[in-house]
Amino acid sequence: MRDPYEVLGVSRTADADAIKSAYRKLAKQFHPDVNPGDKGIETKFKDISAAHDLLSDPEKRARYDRGEIDGGGNERPRAKRAGAGAGGFGGFGGFGGFGQKGNGGFDFDADDIFDGFRTRGNTGSAGKRRGADVSYGLTIDFVTAANGGKRRVTTADGRSLDVNIPPGTEDSNKLRLRGQGQPGFNGGPEGDAFIEIHVDAHPFFVAKGKDIHLEVPVTLQEAILGASVTVPTIDGRVAVKVPRGSNSGSILRLRGKGIPSKDGAHGDQYVKLVVMLPEKLDPELASFLEKWGPKNPYEVRGKLNGLG
Repeated sequence: MRDPYEVLGVSRTADADAIKSAYRKLAKQFHPDVNPGDKGIETKFKDISAAHDLLSDPEKRARYDRGEIDGGGNERPRAKRAGAGAGGFGGFGGFGGFGQKGNGGFDFDADDIFDGFRTRGNTGSAGKRRGADVSYGLTIDFVTAANGGKRRVTTADGRSLDVNIPPGTEDSNKLRLRGQGQPGFNGGPEGDAFIEIHVDAHPFFVAKGKDIHLEVPVTLQEAILGASVTVPTIDGRVAVKVPRGSNSGSILRLRGKGIPSKDGAHGDQYVKLVVMLPEKLDPELASFLEKWGPKNPYEVRGKLNGLG
């Protein structure tokens, strides 16, 4: 897993605003919707999203800087304590490096010892204890959260857990993987793994409940004369009819193109049109407006007249 600072191109002393700015710049450049079909770009965008998720969370960032988690937010295995080895208690595997100090005392971390004995109750059989639960964080992109999919989490002991992302998953939702936590004691059942989902912001889609909002630029001629344009949705690109005489702020509704609900229903997608003038002013257009404008005045700032 790459260093998240390196992925975003920021220094280790970068503040929250610098991290956010770097992420937005890279997300717009490398988002899969801007580079359809490019698998390399998809991988790079996932790395960018994961790096932003980690560095934008003060607690995760601090833990990464201390070496407690890796660049993907996964727990790093605890290092063996200094002194564990011959003459110590290093052979007691459940004690994770409980060793002997050179001065005749013992060097141990109480957390190492009691981690193995913390449980959430007894199974009812004498001596059998349930294994401890574990928690992991998983960052996914906006479209995967909306449509559902599969992702993989690597545990602290090197195992891989496949996680099924339900359609309509929201940020901070937690998924439970039964029996994927710490092993039980004396034949007791395993604990569970809890996966907290973090959904990356999309550079273009904005979710409002189960509806999706999207701004779509259109040319002057498309707005005035009407046109058919293609726009992205979470299910792929679709054709949308721009009505003749459309204006900036006009909103088109795409029924059923929003985020699915648990009952199988879907929200809608709302497309807000933004009329864009040519980057380079055309002399012919300017000449036409110089003649047309004075003959066809119209009010556009009436709502502002009572302000200031």
